[in-house]
Amino acid sequence: MLYTVGRSPYQCDFNVISKLLARGDDILFIQDGVLAGIEGNCYLSALISCGAALYALKEDIEARGLDDQVSDKVQVIDYTDFVNLTVKHHQQFAW
Repeated sequence: MLYTVGRSPYQCDFNVISKLLARGDDILFIQDGVLAGIEGNCYLSALISCGAALYALKEDIEARGLDDQVSDKVQVIDYTDFVNLTVKHHQQFAW
């Protein structure tokens, strides 16, 4: 399943999200959700341990001036890769 997180981690219940995740799932941070991918974020380690792949949309990272702050555990992708993730996952859930 593809989970898109478009809200700040401080406005989402990441405890619930982490319980839903399974290996093979993908999480894409978009809009203010890219804040969850910042190195040292308290929610990031819990998401990493769930085994889901983590992605963040490059354009949203750049728009917030976070280019150098994204964790190396989060793969930065562009819109083409975003579309590829949606094709890969028939089931999607937006947070």
